[in-house]
Amino acid sequence: MTSSLNLIFMGSPDFSVPSLKALLDAGHRVVCVYSQPVRPAGRGLKERPCPVHAYALEKGLQVRTPVSINDKRNQEDFMALGADACVVAAYGLILPKSVLDAPQLGCLNIHASLLPRWRGAAPIQRAIIAGDEKSGVTIMQVDEGLDTGDMLLIEETPITKDTTALDLHDRLSKMGANMIVRVLAGAVSPKAQPKYGVTYAAKLGRNEGRLDWSMPAAELERRVRALNPWPGAWFEYAGVRLKVLAADVNKQSGEAGTVLNDQFSIACGEGSLGVTLVQKQGKGAMMAEDFLRGFDLPSGTRLA
Repeated sequence: MTSSLNLIFMGSPDFSVPSLKALLDAGHRVVCVYSQPVRPAGRGLKERPCPVHAYALEKGLQVRTPVSINDKRNQEDFMALGADACVVAAYGLILPKSVLDAPQLGCLNIHASLLPRWRGAAPIQRAIIAGDEKSGVTIMQVDEGLDTGDMLLIEETPITKDTTALDLHDRLSKMGANMIVRVLAGAVSPKAQPKYGVTYAAKLGRNEGRLDWSMPAAELERRVRALNPWPGAWFEYAGVRLKVLAADVNKQSGEAGTVLNDQFSIACGEGSLGVTLVQKQGKGAMMAEDFLRGFDLPSGTRLA
């Protein structure tokens, strides 16, 4: 691959911005940026561009935000750009074969997992929930399957007992930016993904964060780390939703869902979850001990 290429960049969230920046810093010409359409966001539901769209405008780049890229006109417009390659990073739309085949070097995807583990939409969160000891980034050639293309470069990073989804997101975002520049700069040999070890990272659901006290405390603690900031790990008491932002695993046990003491320890199917940081709906985050001074949650309380 040459030192300077005409690229199309396709991405939408914060994860993708460092990669776009790295490509520009490396001297590549980004002829067009594709991102998700402008949608209402925030408390006021004001329409605002996604992070990639906003950054591209700041850099004076052409931006396109089609709702779909499956219609003939959008595909023709894509092909007319005459790009050497297309870089995809959490774009959010499935690309048809005519788009995949248009650039001379094809479409390259920055995927936040060690493929073939965690193909799909939420690899960062699923890796933490599953208790994986490592994650990473795979640069792959996009094909018509779901993250099934040949791998061009793969690098890993550890997941520790303290790793949150936000921590891992930021780390993998930086790794991916560095890796895509290296792939475009040097000779790489495509390698087929192994046929074994395939798992799928289903998209996160809004209600997935509800804590099920019948589950082991260790698994709930991983969910707390994996689901922050969205959709958050939460439970309800007396009609109030409480989001658990940080917690510890304790050995103390009891009937699942029972508040065990005045230290905010809640019995689980195995062990107990010691809540350390909590947020009442519509309020700011508070340390558990400060929160309990103003919220009545006595020992022996049963939570649903």
